[in-house]
Parts: sequence; structure tokens; C-alpha cells
Amino acid sequence: MFSRLPGALFRAFLVVLLIVVPSVFLPLASSDGSLVVLLIAMCAAFFTLVEYAGASPSIVEFRDAPPFNRIRFFALFITVGILSVVLSDAVQTNLAAQLLEVLGQRIGESMDFPFSPVRLLVLMMPPDTNAATIEALRMSGGLAYLISLLSIAIFVIMLRLKRWPRRSGTFNVWVNLPRFDPTAGGDVVARLNKDSGVNLILGFLLPFVIPAVVKLVTLFGGSVNISNPQTMLWMITAWAFLPASLLMRGVALNRVAQLIHTQRKKAYAQAVSDGMLPA
Repeated sequence: MFSRLPGALFRAFLVVLLIVVPSVFLPLASSDGSLVVLLIAMCAAFFTLVEYAGASPSIVEFRDAPPFNRIRFFALFITVGILSVVLSDAVQTNLAAQLLEVLGQRIGESMDFPFSPVRLLVLMMPPDTNAATIEALRMSGGLAYLISLLSIAIFVIMLRLKRWPRRSGTFNVWVNLPRFDPTAGGDVVARLNKDSGVNLILGFLLPFVIPAVVKLVTLFGGSVNISNPQTMLWMITAWAFLPASLLMRGVALNRVAQLIHTQRKKAYAQAVSDGMLPA
């Protein structure tokens, strides 16, 4: 445990930084917002510390199989950091922020085509939404979605080049998949492939489904108020990050299933060559 403690403390600090950064650039929705942010940051830091300092995690998957969680965290951190800058008042006074805003506008416009997730994100807003909010939503959605796509591409490339997860050492299913019970029944490879397929389907559909659900809520009398920059930031971040995370998890589970299947074939071939099983 103590050997893991420095790394766990560093990760907890990064999580606190992730949650606090938007409050530095953007106004809070209420006067008690700073206390809420501090409480959430402390809870997230404690959870991270417990998960990474213990002998085995209880929720966090692929803890000892980098760079899966590192890519996801840095994609989330970059998304939050960039959106915090482009949605803040610093754009009016900072040249770098202005350039980032112009880049975000170009990316948002290029990704706002018919039936795209960004177009659906814009269409979910009520007709009376002001133009500035729509433009900020388009820009933020385009940037966040692009970062999520890049994170998936980087993970797939590293999976191929680094032969993940083998290059990270022996893959321990108990530690890296704490919510997966190999003894629950059924073939392990088939269950992993099934979970992989479910995650891939959900990850692909969520960017389209979430705006549609929000639109249905507004049609039946609900309200969606994202005029506050922090509300918009976290909503857009969740909309882009959750599907990307599910897609990466689907790819990772499929890779683990392939690894187990390959080890089975090798073990069977070895048993046949040793005469323990018929050919």
C-alpha cells in the first residue's frame, strides 16, 4: 500500500485540479458554488486515493494496465481546460484565448453538418435561445467531440503499437476488472465480447441519443438552462467524454477477450504436444 501512496496522492491532486479549474475561469452559478466545488473535489480526491492506494480497486478498471486511464483522464482534463478558457472572459483580453476561440469556432462550424452529433446538440435547444448561447454551444461541442475522437484514436494506436496490455506486465483480471466476476457462469471470452459489444454500441449512440432525450424533455414541459458557462461546460464535457469512455472500454474488453482466447489456444496446443490431450 505504501509503495502506491505517492502515485495515489499525485492522482488525487490532479483530480482536484480538474474539478477546480473551471471555477478559476468561469463564474459560479450561486454564492455557495465554491463550497460545493470544494466538497466535490474533496470527495473525488478521497475516492481516487482509496482506489489507487489499495491492493485492489473496487470500481476503477484497468488500474494496473496503463495507458488506458491516463488517456481518458488527460482527454477529460484537456477538454475541461480548453472549454474553461474559451467560455471565459479572458477571451476578450488574452491573445492566446482569442486564437483558441477562433479555432473552436472553425471546428464547431466544420462539425455542424446534417445529422452530426454537434448539429443535434444545437437543435436540442429551444427556438428562443439567444444566438450567443447557440454559438458557444456549437463551439464547445465541436472542440469536446474532436478531443474525444482523438483520445479514442490515440488509444487504438497505442493498443496496436504497444501490444496493450501485455507491455504493461502480467494482466491481472481481478485487479484490472474488479466488477467482472470470472466465476459468475458462462464462457469468460463470450461474456467479455458481449460486454464489449454493448459498450461499443452505447458509445456510438450516446452522442445522438442524449440531445434527443433532452429535446423530448423540453417538448413535454421540461426546461434546459445552460446560460451559465459552468453548466454548459460540464454538460458538454459529459456529452463528449462518456461515449468516448464507453468506446475505449469496449475496445479494451475486446482486446482482453482476444488475449484470453490466445492463451487458451496456446495452453491447448501445449497439452496436445505433451500428450495430455488427444490431437
